[in-house]
Amino acid sequence: MTHTIAFDPSHPELLLDLDVPTGLPPEFGWPVIVWVHGGGWRLQDRTARPDFSRHFCAAGFAMVSIDYRLAPEHPHPAQVLDLRQALRWLRRHAGEFGLDCEAIGLWGSSAGSHIAAFTALSAHTPRLPGETIPADDEELSTEVACVVDGYGPADIAALLPGFPTPAPRQEEPGQEPEPTPGERRATTPEEDLLGGLPPTASAYEGLRERAREASPVHLDVSDPPPFFILHGTADTAVPADQSRILHDYLSARGGESLLYLIEGFGHGFFNPGEVLELGPGIRLDNGRLEAEPETPFAADNRGSFDPEGRHPSFALVRDFFTHHLGGLER
Repeated sequence: MTHTIAFDPSHPELLLDLDVPTGLPPEFGWPVIVWVHGGGWRLQDRTARPDFSRHFCAAGFAMVSIDYRLAPEHPHPAQVLDLRQALRWLRRHAGEFGLDCEAIGLWGSSAGSHIAAFTALSAHTPRLPGETIPADDEELSTEVACVVDGYGPADIAALLPGFPTPAPRQEEPGQEPEPTPGERRATTPEEDLLGGLPPTASAYEGLRERAREASPVHLDVSDPPPFFILHGTADTAVPADQSRILHDYLSARGGESLLYLIEGFGHGFFNPGEVLELGPGIRLDNGRLEAEPETPFAADNRGSFDPEGRHPSFALVRDFFTHHLGGLER
């Protein structure tokens, strides 16, 4: 059964879908997986997601997919604040839906992985800048038990292209100057996450500082929750080095991390075929995780979950969550 509910009284337009397994919940409630959609922080909504029922509800997980405010109208950390409030809502209403509020994991795709990682790694901070917490939720935690990170940006500053440099030009006397290609270039998703392209090169340096502040790998954290990170080696939207950096960051701070680098995969492989993550006509590698189950990969395991040499798959993601959250195999 799917419940669609507004979870933030400050932003009633934001909804979550909660899919609960059939039957009676276990003694401590259903463990919960929260999906955070991709779309370059600028597109999509909670409906851009894998098949919850087929992959996860049947294995004893309650599945949640959330809306969040989109950039550039709502720059970072708006998206993180929305996820944090969704986590509080789930804990507030756990008894009503038979949920285990101590067994919540996050699963992000692309921009959603950035939001999930930042949320998981900043949970020790009671209130983030600009955060408004409903009075009844002040004492509710935003901590999570584990994270699955799919091809997400981890160091936003490293992805910024720099302020556009105008190309040299000459105008005829009396002719109005035309904008150059450099001046006309579209903003990148990372620039829009931070509020858009500043008007001057000096202001762009301020954007670089905000980029560091928005980067999960620049957070000061110890003992982070376990991560399972998956990335394609042919990803041109978010380079695989972003996941390598996150993997090293987590283990250096005492966390568990399992990194899968999938040979030749590009961006978006968690998405089903009908989800156009970056807009019409841009298909990325939608559906490829299921379509090519024997693709070569390299793994680096620095955690307690043993993948036993298995290929990346939705089943392996499910088993990672089962290891850290429980499920029908508990």
